[in-house]
Amino acid sequence: MSVDAYTPQSGDAAISVSHYDLQLDYRIATNRLTGTARISGTVVSDAAALTFDLVGLRATKVRLGGDPRARFTQSDRKVKVTPSRPLRAGEGFDVEIAYGGAPRPRRTRWGTLGWEELEDGLIVASQPTGAPTWFPCNDVPSDKATYRLSFTTDPGYDVAAGPLVQVATVRGRRAWVFEWVTPTPTYLVTVQMGHYVTETLDLDGVHGELHYPRPLSSRVHADFADLGRMMAVYQEVFGPYPSPAYAVVVTADDLEIPLEAQGMGIFGANHIDGLGGLERLIAHELAHQWFGNSVGLAQWRDIWLNEGFACYAEWLWSERSGGPSAHAEATAHHARLRRLPQDLVLADPGPDTMFDDRVYKRGALTLHALRLTVGDDAFFAILRAWTDAGRGRTATTADFTALVAERSGAAARDLLRPWLEETALPALPVA
Repeated sequence: MSVDAYTPQSGDAAISVSHYDLQLDYRIATNRLTGTARISGTVVSDAAALTFDLVGLRATKVRLGGDPRARFTQSDRKVKVTPSRPLRAGEGFDVEIAYGGAPRPRRTRWGTLGWEELEDGLIVASQPTGAPTWFPCNDVPSDKATYRLSFTTDPGYDVAAGPLVQVATVRGRRAWVFEWVTPTPTYLVTVQMGHYVTETLDLDGVHGELHYPRPLSSRVHADFADLGRMMAVYQEVFGPYPSPAYAVVVTADDLEIPLEAQGMGIFGANHIDGLGGLERLIAHELAHQWFGNSVGLAQWRDIWLNEGFACYAEWLWSERSGGPSAHAEATAHHARLRRLPQDLVLADPGPDTMFDDRVYKRGALTLHALRLTVGDDAFFAILRAWTDAGRGRTATTADFTALVAERSGAAARDLLRPWLEETALPALPVA
């Protein structure tokens, strides 16, 4: 049985991971990674074996706590750990996997994903199935866990991953330790490494960090000058920021798209122009900390709950910062979508098109249609209730429509049905 229909080769439906402890050593000159992953969790259904996703790296030794006779095998996608007796639902497990190799991105229908070398550094961009390129894991969005990462590498580089616990020099190399105490799916765990300047910020009471190449200093400072005000607006309309801190990484390399990670937004040099020309991208990635990172996905088919909400957050920031109103943005994008093929079901777009821009924009339009119907007070109360109830958890489209019905009645829920379940684009309600 697959855990997620969109990524049927990923994950193990019989397990739930609670914590990953990763001890990694990386040598950038040779792109050599050696590591040990200690994985703790629970068996949720009877299992003759436990499987973990691992791609492009070789497991060299595996231990299952309390079972010296456990054995393991490895295929091109999985490490399979077979205990000496079947494990029963409810039993805990502790697995230790030593592994290594030359990490590289994996090729998928969504492009290359995971661990990728930059010109002088590295980036990890895993959505949706890139995490196994650098650690063994249960790679499905529904299985959130906490993490501790000890990352030892060459001196002279800045490393950004999650909340920093400590950094020290050990035998001439730099050892960084990070901890994610916020429940996090595997695709949102990251490591970013480069010759970066690091600055701290106060973002409306939230600890913030900037990591960027020194030659981009003026452009970075100009484009992120409003980040604190953006955080203030989002905390007002979405509720308290859900993570301990927010970091921004700007790479020296150009990137195809910006990326979200837990407590982090990652941008390429091409996304920073010093003129605020791509400010909507900054707004979008910050919004993901609420929508996608805190309220997570139970299944990939509901990706609009991530991208539609983050896209609508762009329009809200525009509205609050003196740009076009959300209604003006919605009207313009509705007109554009009417000219595009209408063959996509928002609540189940299919794996090939789940990152199609129509999912982003139609998702945002769905929220605007709800806002026009129930009014601002009720609409923003729904958003705050959604982020509060779902904080640190996973959710589905059905959960959202149930909340809408609870807060604003069955008619408001029924309004959403054609937006979510039919291919034809509905008309926007009258403002």
